[in-house]
Amino acid sequence: MLLELALWLGQDIRTFNVFGYITLRTMLAALTALVISFIFGPPVIRWLAAKKIGQAVRDDGPKSHLTKAGTPTMGGALILIAIGITTLLWGDLKNHYVWVVLFVTLGFGAVGWVDDWRKVVHRDPKGLPSRWKYLWTSLIAASAAVYLGLSATVPAQTELIVPFFKSAVYPLGAVGFMVLAYFVINGTSHSVNLTDGLDGLAIMPTVMVSAALAVFAYVAGHVGFSKYLGVPYIAGAGELAVFCGALCGAGLGFLWFNAYPADVFMGDVGALALGAAMGTVAVIVRQEIVMFIMGGLFVAEALSVMVQVAYFKYSGGKRIFRMAPLHHHYELGGWKETQVVVRFWIITLMLVLFGLSTLKLR
Repeated sequence: MLLELALWLGQDIRTFNVFGYITLRTMLAALTALVISFIFGPPVIRWLAAKKIGQAVRDDGPKSHLTKAGTPTMGGALILIAIGITTLLWGDLKNHYVWVVLFVTLGFGAVGWVDDWRKVVHRDPKGLPSRWKYLWTSLIAASAAVYLGLSATVPAQTELIVPFFKSAVYPLGAVGFMVLAYFVINGTSHSVNLTDGLDGLAIMPTVMVSAALAVFAYVAGHVGFSKYLGVPYIAGAGELAVFCGALCGAGLGFLWFNAYPADVFMGDVGALALGAAMGTVAVIVRQEIVMFIMGGLFVAEALSVMVQVAYFKYSGGKRIFRMAPLHHHYELGGWKETQVVVRFWIITLMLVLFGLSTLKLR
């Protein structure tokens, strides 16, 4: 909206043409989302508290978590509000990639909202049954994957790019691309959801990875930079940097209230949506493998659950980890919550920097 207004004013006042630059709008999007989070944060938290939308805590988990019972949850709605408003303000609304990412983000957020609402308001411990949750997230992910696959106009949009190698490019075709996109979007979403178990644990890695994805999106959408760095040129992908900027700003604003001891929790409404958003951006800019690297924390958390469940069934009740997901394993091993969170942040920062290095190390 503001972009259209600025371009219209730029016809008479050249100063406004500066808002056409993606880099500037990305920074303004981050700041706008941050301010929106600060403004709407307190009233949203008060509303959640008034409605008694409080977190339920597992009685078989770390005893230190029992004090968290009743803390307002579903705070991820605050993140989605900030992202949605900011993207509409600063994004190019003629860009179809922007609408695809918004559709996926808000769609997964809606599924998470229903799940959270049934858990905390209707006191249904199962929330939205797993089969229905996976069905709806699968439909949304598949819809985005099919649309992106059918709208591809050049081979680069459906090729698998292997980092560190200039010529390691594998054509997937439309169907192969759709299958990969579906698993990346859905897998990233549920992995972030599993990671969201400690104060600030999921949101800061999400901000870091999103910031790196903004760089990849800008490079992929720039003819000169994409050619120089040897990454596929995806026309229009640069606009996703603005969305990623909004995500970063909204995430940092949420962290203000989610930092230990948290005033509000994200809930599935936030975790599912943010994971799906990152997965969708990674698919569009053709950096699925790099996303796997940068999101290594999310991958490890998801794998710890799968390995634990499989081994528990295979061994007749034995466990590999003290408790899954992985962050609980370290808590029960003696690490304080803040130690787990900060150390996992540091690991994510290292992985993100390693992922960014793939831009040049080819």
